[in-house]
Formats: sequence, structure tokens, C-alpha cells
Amino acid sequence: MEREAGLEEQRIEGRNAVLEAFRSGKTIDKLYVLDGCQDGPIRTIVREAKRHDTLLSFVERERLDQLSETGKHQGVIAVAAAYAYAGVEDLLAAAEKKGEPPFLFLLDGIEDPHNLGAIIRTANLAGAHGVIIPRRRAVGLTATVAKTSAGALNYTPVAKVTNLAATIKELKERGIWFVCADMGGEEMYRLDLRGPIGLVIGSEGEGVSRLVRESCDFAAAIPMKGEIDSLNASVAAGVLAYEIVRQRSL
Repeated sequence: MEREAGLEEQRIEGRNAVLEAFRSGKTIDKLYVLDGCQDGPIRTIVREAKRHDTLLSFVERERLDQLSETGKHQGVIAVAAAYAYAGVEDLLAAAEKKGEPPFLFLLDGIEDPHNLGAIIRTANLAGAHGVIIPRRRAVGLTATVAKTSAGALNYTPVAKVTNLAATIKELKERGIWFVCADMGGEEMYRLDLRGPIGLVIGSEGEGVSRLVRESCDFAAAIPMKGEIDSLNASVAAGVLAYEIVRQRSL
């Protein structure tokens, strides 16, 4: 499912331009707003951002001036996605087209764009049919993510959903099992990870959230032999993904 390459992250500046972007249905990943500004137009824009589950960041004027490309931000800068998002149905259709049981990545609160890009790259190389990310408290498809993915975004669709736990529940009804990375889970080598499966990876600091973890069918722990007790999110995703690849090839 190749999509148009070469799209760049777009910054939209100025109150009218940002409001029109929201109302036209353009996907806005993040909104920077002048901290303390409470006038009518800004309140309207913030309301639109919340309605669309856009990541909000209230910053000082100096930060907006640094981000601005026009010098006329009027206290608000929106960052549009560098790549178009797919729908969850597109991911399932990709699996069906290949005649394979679905293999999906679900990312719970990944905020580092380098980690997200690396995970999308791993998902592509592991043969996953797509990646699902939440609208809130997570990085979107920025230019940095696109660059770090090393081209994988041209081939691996990414869907953005309002509620990750609800999405898992809906997909479970369609026969997909879910495993999350969790240090307190069963050692990954003891789990049956074949068939239609969704791999859930948590945020860099907090791991998988409680509601999402409780929505999963089982938790997988990666064996740790060193003195520290955790892996980077993208590395953990790679380790577990290739255990799934190994089992799917048996």
C-alpha cells in the first residue's frame, strides 16, 4: 500500500489560517498556543483542538517566535501531519490482500519521534500490516518520524484512533489477539504468538497504561540479563516483533 512520498511537515500560522485548517478537516498533530492568551479567537481554536484530540502545548512567546516561519503567528502555530493517516480498516485490508493473518503494532503514548520512526521501520521489516497510534499524549507523523522511518512510511500505513483500549476491544471481536510488552508478564518464549495478533508497546517512561494492558489477552516479558531493567521502546518493539516473526514462520 504505497502512498505519496516526499510530503513535508506543514506549519500553519495565524489565527484565521489555523481555524480554517481545523474546520476543513486537515489533520493537525500539534498546536502551539501562547500561554496565558484568553481572547475569543484563541479560545475558539483551543476548543477546536480539543474537539479533534489535538496535542496542545502552551508556550512562551519566545518559543513561538523560534517556531515561526512567517513572523506572523498571532500567538498560534499548528503542525500538520507530514504523511496522511490511514484507517484501521486499511490495515486489515492490507493483511487480507496478502492472504495473511493480521499483524499490527499498537503504540501507547510514544512521544519521542525518533522512537516512533524506528518502530514504524521495524514494523515494515517484520512484515506487519500497519501501526495504530492514539490521538492524545503521543507524537504524530512529523517530518522527524518520516525521516527516522527510512522510507517505511511509504509502505506501512499508520492509523490514528481516539481510544486505544476501545480499538483493541473492537479488533478482538474480529478475531485478533493482543499481547503487550510488560516486565511483569510471561517470558515471551513461553507464549504462543501465532495467528492474528496485535503487539502493544508502551511509552518510554510509563510503559503500557492500565486500561490498555487490561484490554490485552496476555503480557510478554523480554528476558533481561544485565544490570539495568528496561529497554528503549523501539528496541523492545523489535525484540518482540521478531519473536512473532519467528513463530509465524514455524
